[in-house]
Amino acid sequence: MRLSRPAMRLSRILPLCLIGAVAVAAFGFKAGDTPGGQMKTFADAFLETLDEGQRETATVPYDSPKRVDWHFIPMDSRKGLPIKEMNTSQRTGALRLVRAALSEVGYDKTSKIMELETVLKKLEGDNRNWPRDSELYYVTLFGTPSDSDPWGLSFEGHHLSLNFVCRDGKVVDSTPQFMGANPAIIQDELEGPLGKGTRVLRDEEVLAFDLVNSLTESQAEAAVIADEAPSEIRFAGEPQADVDDPQGIPYDRFNGDQKELLKKLVFTYTDNVAGPVAEVRRELIDGAGWDSIRFAWAGPKKPGIGHYYRIRGEGFLIEFVNTQPDASGNPANHIHAVFRDLTGDFNLAPAQ
Repeated sequence: MRLSRPAMRLSRILPLCLIGAVAVAAFGFKAGDTPGGQMKTFADAFLETLDEGQRETATVPYDSPKRVDWHFIPMDSRKGLPIKEMNTSQRTGALRLVRAALSEVGYDKTSKIMELETVLKKLEGDNRNWPRDSELYYVTLFGTPSDSDPWGLSFEGHHLSLNFVCRDGKVVDSTPQFMGANPAIIQDELEGPLGKGTRVLRDEEVLAFDLVNSLTESQAEAAVIADEAPSEIRFAGEPQADVDDPQGIPYDRFNGDQKELLKKLVFTYTDNVAGPVAEVRRELIDGAGWDSIRFAWAGPKKPGIGHYYRIRGEGFLIEFVNTQPDASGNPANHIHAVFRDLTGDFNLAPAQ
């Protein structure tokens, strides 16, 4: 599928609602500017704010193996320059760049996923295994931002891995796209921007429950591939998703309402990126045909017990798993969700 705040403290970073306005005022963007063009402008501006050492850390050759080395688990170190090591101007520049690559809803999810680290820090206490720092998210630029040659962007940390390739002023690939949430639903009374009841990846879960619970007995027989959910998504951290034959119920066996539910669920993933890029994702899915898409489920069909689904189309794969407990011990309250490009993540040829 070739594709032509954080919730930081307000004293340290621009609010989400102001980032777009500042971009227009500072750079004179017009409605017709492409996400790739905006990303190039913001990448150049971000690099200008860095000192020599920071620039060396933040930039990696385009053909480096690090470009396809992605993961969402907590790690002692990652490629790129962390938000934590940036001053206010640099943070603003970095987040403008990330914002240009995402839709409003995608950026809001990204911001809240980062802030969930602060929630985990409170819930896990002093004996936690990881720092749980909302500023340990890393920006990496691959190659030199260009209007013609390929270059890439990675924004990554715990429960986030967002990867983009630009060429000829366009975003030509935008996967792997991983988002996770722990807790999936905050069930504790907490102070801060994310309080009890916050559900960052709500639609990814609720729409799927609505769909699977709407199935008739015969439909469920085709859709359910296992009584127990797997512990993790497949191909985590691998450069390509080496898929086998699709499983589950095909789209053409759904009734009208079920088809609309499935589309809403798929668009929940496609529409995390900037509008024009999301439109191309939708067009490619439409072009391949919805009848080729299959929905598969594993595990019980109610919250609080481990569950999993995948949606497989001709050029894409969605996987969602919620089997782990949260930091307070509430079962199945920890989401991993990914969108993959089966024509080749990272703008590379797919696995054979």
